[in-house]
Amino acid sequence: MAEGHTLVIIPTYNERENLPRIVPLTLEQDPGIHILVVDDASPDGTGEVADGLARVSEGRVHVLHRTAKDGLGRAYIAGFKWGLEQGYGRLCEMDADLSHPPRLIPSFIEATQEGADFVIGSRYVGGRVTVVNWPIGRLLLSYFGTFYARTITGLPVSDATGGFNLFERRVLEAIDLDRIQSNGYTFQIELKYRAWKKGFRFVEIPIVFTERDQGESKMSKKIVAEAVWKVWKLRFLALIGRL
Repeated sequence: MAEGHTLVIIPTYNERENLPRIVPLTLEQDPGIHILVVDDASPDGTGEVADGLARVSEGRVHVLHRTAKDGLGRAYIAGFKWGLEQGYGRLCEMDADLSHPPRLIPSFIEATQEGADFVIGSRYVGGRVTVVNWPIGRLLLSYFGTFYARTITGLPVSDATGGFNLFERRVLEAIDLDRIQSNGYTFQIELKYRAWKKGFRFVEIPIVFTERDQGESKMSKKIVAEAVWKVWKLRFLALIGRL
């Protein structure tokens, strides 16, 4: 039933202000778009807000409640598995904080219809930086984080750490989701790397990334530390044929 539809997966933790804004903006882009909110037991009531949006969505908004805050990577894996079980043909990652422009989702879908297996919403295509309202330290961390990941793994993308991506279901079916160990923003690197190593074709579409104006960023020193050593592990697993 959902084969021709696109499922946009939105992980949430304390996003009750943003969710009522991002959901209608996303749904209005195409009637074939559905949304899965994956909420990690947000103490601010985000889960209840998501349930309310689902009740009035005529079956286009779904909610997956998890029992605790368990990390971005595990939230997306839970969402991917749910979407694959429901038969969705394409699955899209998107933040809840309006930093990713929903209006570009139709362009992502069109790119897959023209032959791409997965699509990366990139902040750094062609060396251009299209980020709004980030402090310079956060921008340098992201930009050089991608450079670092490219250098260690050979992953030929302009934006390895970005979280606005769309995958054809065959890509996620080919990746053993249970083997993905990264849980912070390194998850985005590992997901792209595994898809690329499987031989899937990607395209990068430029986006303008706008920093959130509601709520708090989930970035932490722990997430950065994970990224530093996990890319070496990915390279090693690929070299010994155990990725």
